[in-house]
This record gives sequence, C-alpha cells and structure tokens, in this order.
Amino acid sequence: MRAQDIMSRPVTTVTPRTSAKEAARILSSRGFTALPVVDDDERLVGIVTEADLVADRLPRDPRTHEDRTDRAPGATVGEVMTTPATAMPPGADLATLSRALLDARIRAMPIAEGGQVVGIVTRGDIVRVFARSDSEIAGDVRRHLCLYGGPDRWHVEVRDGVVHIADEFDDETDRHVATVLAEAVPGVVSASAVAAHPGGI
Repeated sequence: MRAQDIMSRPVTTVTPRTSAKEAARILSSRGFTALPVVDDDERLVGIVTEADLVADRLPRDPRTHEDRTDRAPGATVGEVMTTPATAMPPGADLATLSRALLDARIRAMPIAEGGQVVGIVTRGDIVRVFARSDSEIAGDVRRHLCLYGGPDRWHVEVRDGVVHIADEFDDETDRHVATVLAEAVPGVVSASAVAAHPGGI
C-alpha cells in the first residue's frame, strides 16, 4: 500500500501568519492533530501540532508557589511551528511511512509532491486501515480480481487481514499479479495465491 491510498485530501493548511488561536480552533473543530504550514506559493514550510500550540499557553496556577518564569507563548503559527517539516511523496510505502511516524513520535505526515502539499496521513488513518473487517477486505480483493481475471476464477478467504487466493487456472504469472493486487487493498496484512485444488484453499 502507498500513502496515496489512504491519505486525506484536500488538505487544510495554514500559513506562518495565521494566529495560533485560529490554528487551535481549526484543530479543535475538525478533530485534526496537526496542520501543514505553507508559504504564499503553497509550498510546505513547516507543521503545527497540538503540542506546539499548547506549549506555554496556559497560565500557571499561583497556588503552586513555583518560581519558574513562564515564556511568552507565540501569537502566530510561524512562532510555534516545527520547521522544516518532514514530508513523504504520494508513492511512499505505507510500512515505511508508519515506521517514520513511530520513530519520530509524530502523529501526522504531510504528503508532498514537488514541494506542494497534496495530502496528509495520520496514525488514526493507519489504525482505521488495520481495523477494517475481513469481510470488507475480502469484498475489495474480489472486486479487484474480478476486473483482472473474471468473476468466477478466484476463491478468496481472509483471516485477520491475511488473504488466501485460489486460482482456478494454473498460471504462475496471473497468481503473482493477483497477489500484488490483493496487497494493495487497504487492511491487507499479506496475501498469497495458489492453484485451486478440490476441497478449497
């Protein structure tokens, strides 16, 4: 699977001039965790997250009796955003993207092409793909295979995202294509195809 298969688009973006308050309002009202920041040419220059916006934002309770001096919070996105922003292309492998999110401990990855933001993938997007039911996955796999080899050629079973395909014809090349098509379906963990035998897969 590729980033383009699950990314959200069009993408809501802000600029460095956007107020921190407005960015917080967008995140809150739309349920986002991060917003790509673009310049006047719509090129990616940073990302602003929930953590960026709340840092040093709330006044300290005077009852804590701490002497620490609070920093003045940034008033605009440009003052609080993380820059430069990491981005991946639409064709990025979803496994690589997932690992990047985990390794960097970030929740969202902008998807950019030629410097322009074309989508965004969040941890939530990946979890939703993983959470798809086996019946949904099987239906999508069957639809792809039907277009490739006809409606009655393939037998598909899915268990916990693992796809097993039986091919009525003994064609190794077609089975390879069937496996690749199945692995492109959101929610598929792995796929394999074999020649059909009496008794099923």
